[in-house]
Amino acid sequence: MLFLLAVALTVPLAVDAESAPQVKTETGIVKGRAKGSVHAFLGIPYAAPPIGELRWKPPAPPEKWSGVRTATEFGARCMQGRLFADMVFRDPGPSEDCLTLNVWVPAKSKAKLPVMLWIYGGGFAAGGTSEPRQDGRNLAKRGVVVVSLNYRLGVFGFFVHPGLAEESGKGAAGNYGLLDQVAALEWVQRNVAAFGGDPGNVTIFGESAGSFSVSALMASPLARGLFHKAIGESGAAFYSHGLPFKTLEEREQEDLTFAESALGVKTVAELRNVSAQTVLEASLKKREGQGDLRFSPVLDGYLLPASVPAVFAEGRQNDVPLLAGWNRDEENSSVSEKTTIADLKTRAQKEFGAREEEFLRLYPGRSDAEARRSLEDFAGDQFIAWSTWKWMEAQKTTGRSPVYRYRFDFAAPADPKNHHAAAAYHSAEIEYVFGQLDWKDLPWRTEDRALSKQMQNYWVNFAHHGDPNGVGLPKWPAYEADSGWAVMHLGVRSQGTKDDLRGRYVFLDGIWGRP
Repeated sequence: MLFLLAVALTVPLAVDAESAPQVKTETGIVKGRAKGSVHAFLGIPYAAPPIGELRWKPPAPPEKWSGVRTATEFGARCMQGRLFADMVFRDPGPSEDCLTLNVWVPAKSKAKLPVMLWIYGGGFAAGGTSEPRQDGRNLAKRGVVVVSLNYRLGVFGFFVHPGLAEESGKGAAGNYGLLDQVAALEWVQRNVAAFGGDPGNVTIFGESAGSFSVSALMASPLARGLFHKAIGESGAAFYSHGLPFKTLEEREQEDLTFAESALGVKTVAELRNVSAQTVLEASLKKREGQGDLRFSPVLDGYLLPASVPAVFAEGRQNDVPLLAGWNRDEENSSVSEKTTIADLKTRAQKEFGAREEEFLRLYPGRSDAEARRSLEDFAGDQFIAWSTWKWMEAQKTTGRSPVYRYRFDFAAPADPKNHHAAAAYHSAEIEYVFGQLDWKDLPWRTEDRALSKQMQNYWVNFAHHGDPNGVGLPKWPAYEADSGWAVMHLGVRSQGTKDDLRGRYVFLDGIWGRP
């Protein structure tokens, strides 16, 4: 059961940058770290550890503590395997006891600063708040309170079982990771004023699975009133080969088969007695007849009463200003350098059959190089771009709040350690948004730093006013028919232009789009 407690928070944030700042939260006093112009409070519990009988249950209230709790180290990341080479963590390691959050606030904080709550990506299977590229310190310097949270992942965050649905009292199971996000937003409503933040001006923002989460929270009645603006970076729960939101019935059968074949147990009680490491390792193995299992959000009838597209189509979403987009080279590494015109035509025939020629007009291949680029574009559209486009279209159709669209076009320096060529690859924008370029030892250029500053200002302006525009920034037109469905191209010379690729997404919508 989600918790809502009314608590008076009376101890103000300490403003002496040379002393350890202290803040009184609903569960006790936390002592953070003073570093220059920003105070950081790390590893604050926002819910009880989801262990033992609390495994696979909605987040419960955190316990109170006496005295002063030191909040200078990141809490453990949630249970996960090693899935993504570019993830670097500064926490104690994976654990079921992981429901903590972090707060960064300007040392000389003024009351009622906008709040930006970050939701990390990682396919709902990996990630954590301690990644240096997502550190909120530099973003907070620009006059916002930044919050980031750990949420349950994989089999621990999204496992479905009929016994869990029965004990919930709501006929719902799964989505524990999303319920964690709601609980963190509720914590913000009750506590962020004590840190100098405005609970009436909260922006949720996330990348990849974090962006999927943002779109799901816009569709969830449980999150209504908990946030006031939304930013999505590369992804939405509208269509995806990689992150499908299946029905409760579909997932019950799949997950029951997993429990019986991989763990040799059937009941919820038996499952809770299996060690966390055993459950994790079983979930990461391929199963004969099942392939790679995907534990991701489910249409549970509670947090998600219907599919995200259906909620938007009916105009039942949390109608807030939306800023969203994707990167130019989302899936460039998935296409071979040896790709030819023939490969493009073969893919067109396989995917679109009778509409092959229409596809080839939109994704041309008059040379091998152009064919390779077109297949890269299509892979990115299929992976991330179309779903994000559909999200913005849905908000413009049934919502009243403004929408702003971007494309990150800047080729970040090559990163050989993580097998990234110089490109605007998936997740490349994160360190620019957070002003954290220096966490990587790469040959950053003046242009990189200028773009990072510009993007931070756009994101912070949006958190303040629901509009990214501001003094000294290139004009960012709203996404609407009158502007030619303008796209803000973020790069060396950022500029808003008419969407000259709209036909591509309309074509895909005619094939993939569904309520």
